[in-house]
Amino acid sequence: MTTTHHEPYAGDIPVRRMTLWQKIVRDRTFIIMTIPAVVLIIVFNYIPMIGNIGAFQDYNPYGGITGSPWVGLENFLDVLTSASFANALKNTLLITTFSLLFYFPVPIFLAVLMNSILSTKVRTVVQSVIYLPHFFSWVLVITIFQQFVGGASPLSQWMIRNGDAPLQIMTNPDTFIALVTTQAIWKDAGWGMIIFLAALSTVNPSLYEAAVVDGAGKMRRLWHITLPALRPVIVLLLILRLGDALNVGFEQMYLQRDAVGSGASDVLDTFVYFEGIQYSKWGFALAAGLMKGIVALLLVLGANKLAHRMGEAGVYQKAG
Repeated sequence: MTTTHHEPYAGDIPVRRMTLWQKIVRDRTFIIMTIPAVVLIIVFNYIPMIGNIGAFQDYNPYGGITGSPWVGLENFLDVLTSASFANALKNTLLITTFSLLFYFPVPIFLAVLMNSILSTKVRTVVQSVIYLPHFFSWVLVITIFQQFVGGASPLSQWMIRNGDAPLQIMTNPDTFIALVTTQAIWKDAGWGMIIFLAALSTVNPSLYEAAVVDGAGKMRRLWHITLPALRPVIVLLLILRLGDALNVGFEQMYLQRDAVGSGASDVLDTFVYFEGIQYSKWGFALAAGLMKGIVALLLVLGANKLAHRMGEAGVYQKAG
């Protein structure tokens, strides 16, 4: 049996024989619609990259790139030998590891749980309650935690009245990573659940019905239907999370820095801020920021390559 391959056509001209100009004329509507987005990306994403040149200079904001002396790789060497940078990098990686282990699975679990609730009204109410904290600012989130587990909370006051020491959760550097991970879960896990619920909505209900007829229990339906449907989304979000691994948040750490100290709360974002803005070491901070961006890019490329080896689409695919 032979099959005939029909090449896609645009009008009467085969696509592969079209010139570049003919393709532009064919897609002119889409190109015009894309121009505003491309302009915004160029203005706000690519043009600011010129500022990375300052990482190779003893940068002076009053002199600018053209008026600052060149120092080569000196800023990068200073960053790599800085004890403060090593501490910020260690804290960042620890928080990222905790986030991947304890935060990342929570939205998946919540989505599976929500998907198993048959009552639409109950599901809507529970979803609303769960993802409401996403709209709170970090100031409000930390204030709420302070009110519940801080040293002046009702629970701490009750412990003091009973002769015990008050809670030190908000001021203990040893438990700070667990604290910020818990805050992130409470604030954003419900919002992250929405993407997985959208993926589950594409599953054909007849698959579950057929599985029930075949005698499959809840765990078998979860393992053979639900999780395979979520796998592409899980891989995609995991790759994006790895690319964002060195961005653990500035505001959350900055707001709690005074309570636990810089040794526990300094991450790369706050490190760049304090070195660049407060201490005016612009070239040093730019070098740290550029190194962070390069490492994030390598993590995305590596994770995407691994996804391809696992048979997943990943973030992007090579042109055929």
